[in-house]
Amino acid sequence: QVRLVESGGGSVEPGGSLRLSCAASGFSVEYYSIGWIRQAPGKEREGVSCISSSDSSTNYVDSVKGRFTISRDHAKNTVYLQMNSLKPEDTAVYYCAADPVGSTWSDFRSWGQGTQVTVSS
Repeated sequence: QVRLVESGGGSVEPGGSLRLSCAASGFSVEYYSIGWIRQAPGKEREGVSCISSSDSSTNYVDSVKGRFTISRDHAKNTVYLQMNSLKPEDTAVYYCAADPVGSTWSDFRSWGQGTQVTVSS
């Protein structure tokens, strides 16, 4: 059984930092593409970042480039999203998703339950 569990969300002030974790079971994150996707109330889901299973290349949506970093720890079978210089517009539920063959997050077949990130003063 493939399972993903997100953690690390919370409430921070603008300019603060959070590190989200996505703990995987039932598969190795080394051989799956992993994405972080967020959804704010009343808005469509937005792909934030992805790390490839093939070459570990990373991609980021323009709005988070230079602020967010995705990484993968094979020993812990966990993927992280380090979020720095957070802005109110980053407020959303953040999901991790994974797939062994998908090339974009909308095609990923395994999803976590989400973790809330709130950025406000």
